[in-house]
Amino acid sequence: MTVVIQRAAAASGLIGRRVTRMNGAGNEILILDLRYADIVPSAREVRAIHRGAGLAFDQMMVLFKPRNPASQPFVRIYNNDGGEAGACGNGTRCVAWFLMRETDAQSLVIETAAGLLECTREGEFSYCVDMGEPRFGWRDIPLRKKVDDTRHVDVGAAAIDSRLSEPACLASMGNPHATFWVSDLRAFDLPAIGPKLETLAIFPDKANIALAKIEACDHIALWVWERGVGITRACGSAACAALVNAVRTGRTNRKARVTLPGGDLTIEWRESDNRVLMTGPVEFEAEISLGADLFDDDAG
Repeated sequence: MTVVIQRAAAASGLIGRRVTRMNGAGNEILILDLRYADIVPSAREVRAIHRGAGLAFDQMMVLFKPRNPASQPFVRIYNNDGGEAGACGNGTRCVAWFLMRETDAQSLVIETAAGLLECTREGEFSYCVDMGEPRFGWRDIPLRKKVDDTRHVDVGAAAIDSRLSEPACLASMGNPHATFWVSDLRAFDLPAIGPKLETLAIFPDKANIALAKIEACDHIALWVWERGVGITRACGSAACAALVNAVRTGRTNRKARVTLPGGDLTIEWRESDNRVLMTGPVEFEAEISLGADLFDDDAG
């Protein structure tokens, strides 16, 4: 076993590096700062970190040198299966805290695959992220076939659960999202049906699946199966998509509280410029060093 660990240690430049463990409204986040290193984690290494004691995460936010002069870092967002996501609002708030904790700055710009995201400090542990503009075109989401109106799409969910016969509302917030309107969130076995719904044939890149209950014109309750992750206590981009989809279908105001198992987020779809703002909490949990044993060659 010692030989295996030594061989892995020689191969991975991540050994000994520290990760910051946080959560955003319950969304479990790791931050790995590689701005000053010439390293890009492999999918295998990401999965290995997720399996480590005290390291399990929904998303790992990996910081690199900025590519755009308008941003502070460039951030790649990894799901715990090793795949990448285009956006993670809860993780972006955690990155904002990580970068602003030792400065007097009240705002900064973070670049992700979804574009430039402006983050503003609202309080010591509260941040607002400009998540950009939602996209509704069938190619933008994306979907496998042309759909004229993505507000009402029969994605075939009724074949998985007959109670999901009402068409889904689809949008992209950097990631593909399907919102299903339901009257009782817990009537569904989302851990069981989530894997089947995210891989429906209409979604070439899979999709984040959200069950949404409209509590009031300014309040949505949400339960999310996140592609590449599974059941999550919070998903910021899904909360944004749910609010946008609720507005598009005449269910809520343009600003609402979205309640997830991990806590509340305030989402606003600003009419003046079509941008979606997400405000919510962050919480620091621990800093942990990555040990050589995480990258044992026998790990999958």
